[in-house]
Amino acid sequence: MDNHKTLMLNFLKVLTCYGMALLLLVSCGNRNDETPKPQAYLRIELPQHDYTLCDTSALPFTFERSTLSQVEWKKSKPTERWLTITYPKYKGYVFLTYKTIHGAKNLRAQVDTLYQFVEGHFSFSSGIDENRFVDRPHKLYGTTYHLKGQNVASTYQFWLTDSVNHFLSGALYIDCTPNNDSLSPVLEYLQTDIDHLIESVRWR
Repeated sequence: MDNHKTLMLNFLKVLTCYGMALLLLVSCGNRNDETPKPQAYLRIELPQHDYTLCDTSALPFTFERSTLSQVEWKKSKPTERWLTITYPKYKGYVFLTYKTIHGAKNLRAQVDTLYQFVEGHFSFSSGIDENRFVDRPHKLYGTTYHLKGQNVASTYQFWLTDSVNHFLSGALYIDCTPNNDSLSPVLEYLQTDIDHLIESVRWR
């Protein structure tokens, strides 16, 4: 009888141990959090905006650019100039094109051509903010186009003119796979620089 009681006690001890182990495994399994986590992006530290004057006889205008940027010159024609404002650290590029115009008809043709280029990005955009810019004392008249959407190749474009002789256009690009949600801080930073560039233009 004593042996029977001993066997029963040993059996109950083993059963209790297995039960506790099973309970522990189940409780650990329930701790898995299957709730989707919001997508996170690396924090990008951006410095204060600082600008320097770009004044060269190669251009019929002056402007201020970011001290973080560099100017790359392209081939030019007598009535056309091409240059790129590059941001090496952020792989950003602002492509600038200057053209001499003659009258309202020629101006309209340039504006229409640029808008057709902007339209080419509409299929990738979720919306567009179009804003007019006017600075009569300095004869600056233009429009900026902020294209929204995660996969838009160029999120910011503009044109600027004195309505008589000068026409300047620009487009912002980032040299990486489009993901404008993660690049949002950089894009906003560069767009602020472009706004400053526009405001600082002075025709010769």
